[in-house]
Amino acid sequence: MDPRDEQARHDEAAMRLALDQAHNAWLVGEVPVGAVIVREFEGQRQVLATGYNRPITTHDPTAHAEIVALRHAAQLLGNYRLPDCELYVTLEPCAMCAMALMHARFKRVVFAAVDPKTGAAGSVVDLFANPQLNHHTAVHGGVLAEPCGSLLRNFFAERREQTRRAREAAAAAAATEPDYDIVEVIEMQDTTPGDLSDV
Repeated sequence: MDPRDEQARHDEAAMRLALDQAHNAWLVGEVPVGAVIVREFEGQRQVLATGYNRPITTHDPTAHAEIVALRHAAQLLGNYRLPDCELYVTLEPCAMCAMALMHARFKRVVFAAVDPKTGAAGSVVDLFANPQLNHHTAVHGGVLAEPCGSLLRNFFAERREQTRRAREAAAAAAATEPDYDIVEVIEMQDTTPGDLSDV
């Protein structure tokens, strides 16, 4: 088999695992992004760690899928440097994740869908291509871009629909509430300050 075909087969298989992780994120109400870290060990490719978005459920703004997987892998190997590892993620990494992956000395990063708002692998900026940085991680995008992108689009469409329905329900409830804006006027007796005899 052509080495490029074999690499493409490996990339797709790993990205399918990342897509499964993205579905896990959706199930807990998070933006559906998933990540998988793979390394070659004794001639075999092995999944070292997985992760999915969980900043909302963990109250941690750094808990992106890549960071969650990266933390698991580093703990498992007992090392903050992971030069033999490759990361697969369903959405183009943001600047935070890109820099974390380069600090960890990742060999390669493969992503699926581009992120035109915060992508740091070419969409908004390309931190991986910055020649001033002392480590350069290889990057490859577009693997299973359509199913991964479709999952994100469906998630946000569902969220927008939920928001619309909630607004409509609130408006309907407000329209059927009775009007309690009646001011009762109480006539006060004219009293002299300090005179409480009539009270």
